[in-house]
Amino acid sequence: MGADIKALRSSIRSVDNMLHLTSAMGLVASSKIRRANDAMLKGREYAEAVKVMTERLAACPECRKSPFMRKRHGGSTRLVIIAGDRGLCGGYNSNVFRLAAEVLAEAKNNGEAEIIPIGKRAFDRYHGEGRTEVVRCEGYTAAQGRELSEKLCRDFAAGEYDRLGIISSTYVSMMSQEAGIQWVLPLERNESARESGMLFEPSENEVLKAAVSEYVFGVLMAAVRESFACEVAARRMAMDSAGKNAQQMLDDLHLTYNRARQSAITQEITEIVAGSGG
Repeated sequence: MGADIKALRSSIRSVDNMLHLTSAMGLVASSKIRRANDAMLKGREYAEAVKVMTERLAACPECRKSPFMRKRHGGSTRLVIIAGDRGLCGGYNSNVFRLAAEVLAEAKNNGEAEIIPIGKRAFDRYHGEGRTEVVRCEGYTAAQGRELSEKLCRDFAAGEYDRLGIISSTYVSMMSQEAGIQWVLPLERNESARESGMLFEPSENEVLKAAVSEYVFGVLMAAVRESFACEVAARRMAMDSAGKNAQQMLDDLHLTYNRARQSAITQEITEIVAGSGG
């Protein structure tokens, strides 16, 4: 019985330490939620603005000659995969990787596929794809996004790959985040988009060429900001759930421990009474 009580004490200490850890991680996630959501909303607004501008330019007849609107059947795919920097956030990372596996399987059936990971977890999973530097999702800077978007546009215009997709998470609510893919290049001509009615110098095609980099940059940064907000929200919910489970385990262990102690005390009293009676 003494060994059981000792084991129960050890279990209680372990679960109590886990409860403190989940509570601390939940508080850290809570402190980041507001800032992450503000950045996400600003990123969405900017991405929508550059998207509208690009769609209006793409509606111009002259822009149909642009290399950024050239569709190629099959060929190579370049994927930017955005995941979290850490674990302990429920199914957030696994949902992204599950979708990425499906897209990669389809892409490799039609040609080559290259991966650009953003986020430590994405790097850990795809480090064998030729990437040597970890690019974290938290703290991803505009300078990093600008450099990557300009390279992606240069390579696409040069014909080094045929389509560009960004796999990231969409923030639905605190309790729901969904993995999805945005196909960014080539540009799609939106039939409902109106021509701007403006005169462009030197030409619509040249202005579109300059605008595409800004468009890719806006979509990329919005995806990074939204993915980080999703990671923080998912971690907060996961830590809340883990904390509740740990508290329930702690209550059950305390109940079992008290019963074991009571049984041990009762046994000792019985032995004392029996010994004195002899």
